[in-house]
Order: sequence, then C-alpha cells, then structure tokens
Amino acid sequence: MTQNLRRQFIAGSAGAVAALGSLSSSPATAAPAGHAMSPHKTKEAVMKQDHSACKIDNTALILVDHQVGTIGWAGELANEAERDQLKMWVRVMARFAKSAGIPVVLTSSLEGEAQGPLLPEFKTLLPKEYEQRIQRTGVINAWDDPAFAKAVRATGKKNLLMGGLTTDVCLVPPALSAKAEGFNVVALMDISAACTKIAAQNCRDILQRAGIDTMTVTPMITSMLGNYKNPASAGFFEAFGSEGVFQAFAKGNLR
Repeated sequence: MTQNLRRQFIAGSAGAVAALGSLSSSPATAAPAGHAMSPHKTKEAVMKQDHSACKIDNTALILVDHQVGTIGWAGELANEAERDQLKMWVRVMARFAKSAGIPVVLTSSLEGEAQGPLLPEFKTLLPKEYEQRIQRTGVINAWDDPAFAKAVRATGKKNLLMGGLTTDVCLVPPALSAKAEGFNVVALMDISAACTKIAAQNCRDILQRAGIDTMTVTPMITSMLGNYKNPASAGFFEAFGSEGVFQAFAKGNLR
C-alpha cells in the first residue's frame, strides 16, 4: 500500500476503498479499467446481516404459534417454571415492541385443535395485532401461507426478530424461508423452545449455519437501544418492571 493510499484509507476515502479492492483482486476477477463498482452494489456488499443491523426503526417482531396448547409440546422446557419464563419473555418483547412502535405480526396454527388459541396475554398487550393475526389452517411452515408472508412484507422492515413454539417446527422453517427471500433474520431463543433438547441444539446449529443469529431478549433489546438515554429505554424498563424480570434475575436459576 502506497503512503498516499494509506492516508486516504485512514481518512475514509471511497477511492481508497475501491483501490484496496482492486489490489486484493486476482487478474481474472479485477474490474476492467474505467468501470468502477456502483455505489449501490458497494452498499449492498457491506450491508450487515446479523443482529447488530437491527434498530428500533428498521425491525419487525414476528411471533409464530405461541399457543396455549403448543407450549405443552415444548419438551425442552423442564417444568412449569420454565414455561412461565418463556411466557414472561414473550410478554416483555410484546410490551417493548408496542412501546417502541416496532411492528408485530402474530400467527397461529389450527386454533380449534390441540394447539389451542394464542396466549391470552396478546389480547391485552397487542389487541390490534391479535385481531389481525394470521390464523393458519394446516400450513406448517408459516412462510408458505401467502397471508402470513404478505403481512411480514407489509411491515416494510428488512430486519426480523422471530420466535416460535416450537423452535423446530414453528420457528426454523419460516426463519430459513425469510432469510432465503433476503430478510435479515434474528432468532430469539428464550421466546422459543423445541420439542426435545436434541432438537434445540440442532435448531441452533441449523440457524447459525444459515447465517441467522441466535439471541435472547435482554441483549437483543439493549443492542437495539444502544444507549440507556434512548427514549425507547422507558419502554424497556417498564416492560422489565411489569413482568418482574429483575426479581426473576435476583432469584436466579433461569432457563
């Protein structure tokens, strides 16, 4: 690297970045002289595709099949206390999303069967979203339901925080489908639970191999806030206070 180029790079020069790219390219792949990479393609090439890309104003929350019957199929959860913990984190995310103006899409599967209705908390915390929920009548991968995929696209957000019960059947398939369509998907694992512990590990492996970050509620929200002086922090602390999160932390032994 020449001294002049080094100075340009330190100064953040776009020309230096392009020059560095040409220096690292092989002769077979180097761009022809006089044909600079378009700014649009350059931006796409460096666009983040992980949890750090998720901000308050560019992200939607997608909750798949958090139903009163389905939670009983999540054998990864050892007991009623762990099922209560999952519901606590779902309520925290719902409260925070509502307070921060983050769009929320709800979907359910076969509510009239063993899966049962969505958790009743949604009626209170997200009344509009509950009424507009996508009620699937047999489609397993939620993304294969045109109404669900349309509702997600209609949020206008390219970053999706997704959770589902169960992880292996309700979360992984639509997460992979959304990722394949170009969405940046982050899987929230403490609002999801798999049928077995083996399935839980398998799901994490599959998601991570697909380039989907696996996160939990607390670090995800604080990452989105960036600063406790962010106005959205009020909703964060309100959600934690309302759901007894700090008391749960103090008690310990959380899932």
